[in-house]
Amino acid sequence: MKSRIPVVLLACGSFNPITNMHLRLFEVARDHLHQTAVPELKLLCGADVLKTFQTPNLWKDAHIQEIVEKFGVVCVSRTGHNPKEYISGSPILHRYQHNIHLVREPVQNELSSTYIRRALSQGRSVKYLLPDAVISYIKDHNLYTRDSSWKGSSTQRNEGKTD
Repeated sequence: MKSRIPVVLLACGSFNPITNMHLRLFEVARDHLHQTAVPELKLLCGADVLKTFQTPNLWKDAHIQEIVEKFGVVCVSRTGHNPKEYISGSPILHRYQHNIHLVREPVQNELSSTYIRRALSQGRSVKYLLPDAVISYIKDHNLYTRDSSWKGSSTQRNEGKTD
């Protein structure tokens, strides 16, 4: 077996709750970086997070530039998003596109935390969508249910959004 180089991935996003597809991001990015032999610290994100770099007042341009210039990004594809378009539409991302690794996820990723929260609040099963430990934690802490204090606070605000 080919020796593997050390890889450090830093991910951002709500991960609320964390899904198997969130965990899959790490696997896909690690495999890509091992194949391209890039031993560095990278920001790992889905294409939906890359799009937020264009959201006014969410990210400072100086922060985006520091992330992309000094560390780079591994961006995993996501249904309904076009990361190449986000890169070409941003002067900073375009300038440092050589530090942005676009990785195609062979498994279609239409699962979102918003969907999970909505399903849980409606009493539907999320088995096989979340790790068992996450499901247990959610049940033990009565999260995302009709009776929890969380009810509606994020679902209504984020209706239709994916994260």
